[in-house]
Amino acid sequence: MTQDSATQERKAVLRSGTRVFACVLLFGALSAPIALTNGAISAKALDEGSKSENSELAVLSSLTLNEHAQIIGTGRTAQERNAAIPIAAGAVQPMAAFRVADTSSGGFDAALQCLTQAIYYEAANEPLAGKRAVAQVVLNRVRHQAYPSSVCGVVYEGWSQPVCQFSFVCDGSLRRAPSGARWSQSRNVAREALAGHVEASVGTATHYHADYVLPRWAYELDKVKRIGRHLFYRFPGTGGRATSFTARWSGIERIPQIDLAHLPADNFDLSSLDDDVAVEPWKAPDPTDRRAANDVGGRMDPGKGWQLAIPDPADASSAYHASLREQDRTSRIARADIDAANGGITP
Repeated sequence: MTQDSATQERKAVLRSGTRVFACVLLFGALSAPIALTNGAISAKALDEGSKSENSELAVLSSLTLNEHAQIIGTGRTAQERNAAIPIAAGAVQPMAAFRVADTSSGGFDAALQCLTQAIYYEAANEPLAGKRAVAQVVLNRVRHQAYPSSVCGVVYEGWSQPVCQFSFVCDGSLRRAPSGARWSQSRNVAREALAGHVEASVGTATHYHADYVLPRWAYELDKVKRIGRHLFYRFPGTGGRATSFTARWSGIERIPQIDLAHLPADNFDLSSLDDDVAVEPWKAPDPTDRRAANDVGGRMDPGKGWQLAIPDPADASSAYHASLREQDRTSRIARADIDAANGGITP
């Protein structure tokens, strides 16, 4: 798919009624009250720590909910279509450092735990810059009025509601014990971010998804960067400018007490899908489905024969498997050289 065809596809997506309605009101003068349709309001408004139910902010939140969150491609088709979406015009605006000065407080400990979880479960296999970018997205949300004002509030947004913003909170991933080395790296990245490290490459990004899924909202937000398998986006217009990130960290962090025994035993893994998937009409979400349609994993239909699993991060990494294959090949070559030197096959 060329960028021209991607532009045409983006225009087609934006022509649908509710999207045009939201965009016109959002990117105009923002002077009149905005009436939301279809009850489009994020779980933000229901979670403790929500900042504002201002109608303009509700429109921003709704840009990745309901029909906007429809997955319109997976596998190789999604990768091709994602690649054709151009990077948004205009420079990536830098964000100010996010610093928690009192690292001895309980609020810091909880924030560190929540941010580490988000980095690990969302980006364990991503390069260092990818992990830092996920941390930046979380902290960007903390400072945007459309989201909760705490790290745990952002990460666990919707945990007790129909839709979780980060799928790992609700899809059973928390039942898998973290891998030591990757958890340690994720924790180091989280600690650095809370101490002021800024991943400047993603700027004001508040969203991301994996390249093997294509949510409809990818055409509605501004694509700013690709890092590893993740594509990062900012709000279009005023909502995505650095001047909109004016909220302060509340300092009040709360990790919900989730009964892991009641979480699903399986997680959806689309990372190995290479097949083309036909676009299907949008359907109202199943009220029992708590996965975030705008999160990395997207949605999948088990009826199509796709397997459900909670992969260990190492098992899900193609780079990890490639490394193992290379080690095995090197070992076999070395073994053959030893055999040749010994004049025969060693036992």
